[in-house]
Amino acid sequence: MADAPTLDFNAYVTRKREERSGGLATGQNDYSYVLDRQTRATFESAKPIELAVASTVRMWRQVWRGQLLGNAVKVSERQFPRIHGLGRECAETLGIATPTLYIVNNPHLNAATYGTDDESFIMVHSALVDHYSDEELRTVLGHECGHIHNSHVVYLTTLHYLKVVASAFIPWIVYPALIPLNAWSRRAEITCDRAGMLCAKNDQVAQRALTKLVLGSRKLYDEFNLEAFLEQYEEGKDSIGRYMEVFATHPYLPKRVLAMRMFGESQLYRRAAGVGDEGLSMSDVDDRVKALLKGDV
Repeated sequence: MADAPTLDFNAYVTRKREERSGGLATGQNDYSYVLDRQTRATFESAKPIELAVASTVRMWRQVWRGQLLGNAVKVSERQFPRIHGLGRECAETLGIATPTLYIVNNPHLNAATYGTDDESFIMVHSALVDHYSDEELRTVLGHECGHIHNSHVVYLTTLHYLKVVASAFIPWIVYPALIPLNAWSRRAEITCDRAGMLCAKNDQVAQRALTKLVLGSRKLYDEFNLEAFLEQYEEGKDSIGRYMEVFATHPYLPKRVLAMRMFGESQLYRRAAGVGDEGLSMSDVDDRVKALLKGDV
């Protein structure tokens, strides 16, 4: 594989501004969550974020990419063609190039996207392939493709390695960048849950795929009552413990499921899934999700 061009944060920001003014793809798509877009826009003028991203981009090509890919198997038409086909379908749905996919030996149900916006790839854990149906995999791959589609990748990679630094060294050094990136990440997950739904075209499958991912067990899911779990969330959402979410990169599972259901009522989703032409506007959906994430719903 040919080396990607050297990147720096200032060039990245300049290019993104030119894309917005020139009418090229901006990563701000019809289904994306408005607070995801707004938060990302503030990063361009945030010095701690600028420094963190610049450092990550420099280290990415030199060290971390090789470490991540050392034991992974690249997916292609000849290698795991079923997974390759699912990734291609998701990319076509969202209007992006087929992503580079790798399978890594890992017993945990998970997938993640790393790299930069110019060179990104999706890592899929082997356990996910073992435990998920094609429909459920399409949801997860669609979610990860959503990160690529919405220009999340460089910030996700930065967040990943800031967490590594925080655990290995003095955490307060990276907090000025880590806290705002965590807040943005929770909003970005809402956007990409929507991307997964658009690729699955089945809201029940998408909710099931997400729930199994968070539970980490297919067997547990067979006995899991989602509605009872949502009721449990209602009982505890006003407790002091809810403030611990500020340190999380993902919203709590009940919030994500409820936000997915709200998107499922949108005209955009209903048309894409072929279930009707009527539905909520995306501004109405986003207003409801804002209230949900504040704990007002």
